[in-house]
Amino acid sequence: MISVKEQFKNELSQADLNDEASVENLRLKYLGKKGLVTELLKEMATLSAEERPAFGKQVNELKTEISEAIEQAKEKASVFAMAQKLSVGKLDISLPGTGYLHGSTHPLYDIREEIIDFFANMGFHVDFGRDVETDWYNFEALNTPKDHPSRDMQDTFYLSQNAVLRTQTSGTQIHYMETHKPPIKMIAPGHVFRADADATHAPMFQQCEGLVVDENITFAQLKGTLALFTQKLFGENAKTRFRPSFFPFTEPSAEVDVSCVFCEGKGCRRCKGTGWMEIGGCGSVDPAVFGNVGIDAEKYTGFAFGFGLDRIAMLRHHIPEISLLTSNDQRFLEQF
Repeated sequence: MISVKEQFKNELSQADLNDEASVENLRLKYLGKKGLVTELLKEMATLSAEERPAFGKQVNELKTEISEAIEQAKEKASVFAMAQKLSVGKLDISLPGTGYLHGSTHPLYDIREEIIDFFANMGFHVDFGRDVETDWYNFEALNTPKDHPSRDMQDTFYLSQNAVLRTQTSGTQIHYMETHKPPIKMIAPGHVFRADADATHAPMFQQCEGLVVDENITFAQLKGTLALFTQKLFGENAKTRFRPSFFPFTEPSAEVDVSCVFCEGKGCRRCKGTGWMEIGGCGSVDPAVFGNVGIDAEKYTGFAFGFGLDRIAMLRHHIPEISLLTSNDQRFLEQF
C-alpha cells in the first residue's frame, strides 16, 4: 500500500498537469475499475477477519487522498485549457455585428392582440374558453336544438355523440354567463373548427366574439361599439353597415359590413361592385339564451358580436387566399 502511495506521488509530480488527457489517464490508472487502488481492495478477500478493518481503513484513506489530488489536477488542467482557448479565439467587440433575421410575429397573432387590446381598454374581460365543447354549449344553450335547421349552416367535427370541436366561440359566452352575474362585458377569442375549405374558408380558423349584458343595453350601443372597432382596424375613414340577418342566439340579428378596403367603397371586383365587405355578425341577445343560463330577461338585455380573425387579416393585408395564413411559407410570412 505504501508503494502505491509513493508511486502515485512520483507520477503526479512528473505528469503534465496542464494536459486534461494526462490527468485522466492518471485517474484511470489508480481509481479506474482495474486501477491499483481497486486492486488493493480485492486483496481484502485474502485477509483474516481481524486484519480486514485496519486494512480497509488504510485503503479508503489512500483512495480519498488520491481522489482529492486528481480533482485538484483536473481543475488546474481545465483552467489552463480555457485560457488557451481564450488566447486563440479573442473576440474583438469593436467590430460591427453580423445581424440575423429572427422573423416577425404572425399576422393573425397581431390582429388578435390588437383586438384584445381594443376591447380590454373598453373594460372587456378576455376568456379563451375551450376547443372541445358539448352539444349543449355549442348548440342547444345558444337556442339551437338538435332539430333546428340552422345547424345545417355549420358542418361540424364530432369527437363523440356529445362532444364536438367548437364551431364558434359563442359557447364560451354561455360558460361565462353561468359563472358571472351581470353586468357582463367579455370577449372570447380562439380557434374554431368546421368541415369547410375553399379560397375564403378553412377547416380551422380563429374567431373573436363579444358579449355585453346589463340593464338597458340597446342595439344602438352595439352599433356604436362596432363602428369604433372597425375604425380602429381599418382607419378613421372606414364606414360600417348593418344588414338584417338571422342567428339563433340573437334577435334582432345583423351582418356587419365595412367599406371595401381595396376600393375605399367605390366598388371593385373584390367587393363585387358593392363597395362593402362582410366582416362578422351581431345582434341583441335572444331572451331564450338568458333563460338557459339563469339570467332574468325581464331585467337584463344584451348584445353579442363575432368576427373571423382570418377574414380581418385577409382584408387588412390584402391576402388573396386564407390557406396562406397557415401554410408556414416563409416567403409569405417574411412580408409581415
